[in-house]
Amino acid sequence: MLPKRLLCAAVLCLCFAGVSAAALAQTAPAAPSVQPQPAEAPAVQQPAGGTGSQTPAMQPPAATLGGPVRNIVLVHGAFVDGSSWNGVVAKLQQKGYHVSSVQNPLTSLADDVAATRRVLARENGPVLLVGHSWGGVVITEVAANAPNVAGLVYVAALAPQLHESAMDVMKAGGPMPAGQSISKDANGFLWIDRARYHADLAADVPETVARVLAAAQVPIAANAFDEPVDQVGWKDKPSWYVVTTKDRAVSPDLQKTIAGRIGAKVVPVASSHLAPVSHAGAVAEAIDHAARELSRQQ
Repeated sequence: MLPKRLLCAAVLCLCFAGVSAAALAQTAPAAPSVQPQPAEAPAVQQPAGGTGSQTPAMQPPAATLGGPVRNIVLVHGAFVDGSSWNGVVAKLQQKGYHVSSVQNPLTSLADDVAATRRVLARENGPVLLVGHSWGGVVITEVAANAPNVAGLVYVAALAPQLHESAMDVMKAGGPMPAGQSISKDANGFLWIDRARYHADLAADVPETVARVLAAAQVPIAANAFDEPVDQVGWKDKPSWYVVTTKDRAVSPDLQKTIAGRIGAKVVPVASSHLAPVSHAGAVAEAIDHAARELSRQQ
């Protein structure tokens, strides 16, 4: 009977090995087989950029920056989560990109930077790093020490100077309507008033969709807005900026000022603050244009 028991054990081991391999195959991210196709690029303005960055304690693996930019990492802002990029992700995947959407905890700048670095460390090849709103602060910090980041795209985003915080940047723009919708809870987290979410954050999003976004909003720690960046990636990375011209959260004039001082190429979109939701196609086109331009420079 002993040989028979050994045979059964061997068969069981092979079965479990097959199940594990199948599970790994289902969960492993697949690289796209389709190269990004040239498309008509949005009109851009071409100011000059800056130089310089610092070296951090934690770095993603170095990228081979000689090939095309096929990896896009998206970083969301406050009061939403990574699903706010869903429309953009779908458009970029159709163009053949490998897209990853970070889930920021929104508990501090340091925590969001760490979450973004974990995603970057999984990318194979050069990456275009994209930040919306508060996500712009995150990518500013992360890109300075990420050798696999080839360029940056800011979407209605904050891009601090060295040792500036998000609040420092916002003060330069003056009060905005959305500011009146924000309140702090007993735990120190900021929330948008559900009744004003549609008007102040997502006026061009269908109201039914805006109600869902308001119900699922992710609050951000108030202290995060006071945390300064210790390094600025836009100083030595090519940058693009999508200016949302109907924004009630971050002034369009402030956005233009930010784009100018970081030397970003400007793409205007007639959108509310939540452009990744309301104008996913236009945002995806701007990202695609930036990736193709970077690819030509490699």
